[in-house]
Amino acid sequence: MDFTRKLSFLVFLLCVLISLRNQNAEISRKGSIPIPDEDYSMLDLPSLLEVLPSDQRKLDEIDTHDKPQFEWLRYDYYNESCPLAEQIVRSVVRELYQLRPSIAPALLRLVFHDCFVEGCDASVLLDPADGIESEKDSPPNISLKGYDVIDRIKSELEEACPGVVSCADIIVLAARESVLLAGGPFYPLYTGRKDSTISFPKIATFELPSPHDDFSKAIESFASRGFDERETVALLGAHSTGTIHCEFFYNRLYNFSETNEADPSIDTEFLELLRSKCNHSHSSSSSSSPSPSPSSSAAANNISNSLLSNPGMKMDYEGPGTGFGTLYYRSLLQGRGLLFVDQQMTAGEQTETWVQAYASDVLLFQADFGRTMIKLSNLQVLTAPMGQIRLNCRKVN
Repeated sequence: MDFTRKLSFLVFLLCVLISLRNQNAEISRKGSIPIPDEDYSMLDLPSLLEVLPSDQRKLDEIDTHDKPQFEWLRYDYYNESCPLAEQIVRSVVRELYQLRPSIAPALLRLVFHDCFVEGCDASVLLDPADGIESEKDSPPNISLKGYDVIDRIKSELEEACPGVVSCADIIVLAARESVLLAGGPFYPLYTGRKDSTISFPKIATFELPSPHDDFSKAIESFASRGFDERETVALLGAHSTGTIHCEFFYNRLYNFSETNEADPSIDTEFLELLRSKCNHSHSSSSSSSPSPSPSSSAAANNISNSLLSNPGMKMDYEGPGTGFGTLYYRSLLQGRGLLFVDQQMTAGEQTETWVQAYASDVLLFQADFGRTMIKLSNLQVLTAPMGQIRLNCRKVN
C-alpha cells in the first residue's frame, strides 16, 4: 500500500508539471485563453490518460471507409467549433451553485444515472413523447434533479454555438464542475459525444444499483459496467456530498431482518441519531418497502410524494471534511455509513482495504476517483455518425 501511495503521488506531481506546460504552450500559440482555477490542477493529464470510448464494439461495426464523417472523442473537441463551451458550462454551474448548493450532488448523481444506463448519451434527459418512454419515470430516477440546470446550460450554448454541443457532453462537463465545487479533483474529459434518440426505462429500472444492495450484488452490478472492486470503492466516494432521504436507509433502522431489528453493522450511537432524525411514525407507512415493484407506476408516484415530505441526512453530516471523500470513508470504518450499499464496502477483504486506504490518503483517493470518473464518462458513448445533437435536451430533434 505504501508503494501505491508513493506511485500515486509521483503521478500527481507529473500531472501538475505537464498540465502547467500544456497551459503555457496554449497561451503562446493562441494568445489569451481562460486559465483554470487553482483547484483545476488535479489529474490534468490527457496525454497519460488514453481513455477511448468503451463502446468499441459499436464503433468497430461502422464501415469507416464509406463514412468519412466518422469521429472519435478527443480532448478539447470544441476548440474550433465552440471555444467557449467548457467555460460556459463552468460559469453557469458556478453561478447556480451560489444560489443552490444542492445542484452539485444532483448533477453528480445525474451523470451516474445517465452513463450507467446504456452509456453517456443523455437518454436520461428525454421527456415522455410519442414512441418514447422516459427514464425519468423509472423508480430509481424519480428523485433525480438537475434537469433545469442542464436546460440553462444548453440554452446559453445554443445562443453561443447553435447545434454544436451535445447534451451528453453537457452532463459530463457539468458533473466535473460539481465534483470541483464539492471539493473533489479536476480530471480531463474527452468530448464529442452525441445524444441518443431513444430512452431505456426498463434498463434504468432493473440495472441501476440499489442503495439496498448487499456486497456481492453491488460488486456484480458495477462489474457489469467494467468496474473492478477498487474502482467501485472509489466511485462510491461520490456519496461524500448530498442529502440522502430517510426513505433509502430507513429499513436499516428498524426492520432490517425478519425479527425487525436494526442493521447490526450500524454503530449504536449513530443508530440512535438516525432514528431521531427519521421519525418512526413519519416514515413507517412507506419505508418498510422502499423499493416498490418496478412495474407499478402508482408505487413510483408514492415514492415521489414521500420524498417531498421525508426528512433526510446530509452525507457530510459532521461538517465538511479535510478532503472530498475522506470523511465518507472514515465513517464507513466507524459503522456510520448511511446507505447499506456503502457500508457493505467494508464487508469484503479487498474493498475494505481500499476503504482504509482512501480514509487515510486523500491524494490517493482523488487520483483514483478522477480516473474512475473518466472511465464512467466514456461508457458506451455515441460518436458521429451515430446519435445527434439535440437542440432541446428534453426531446429528439
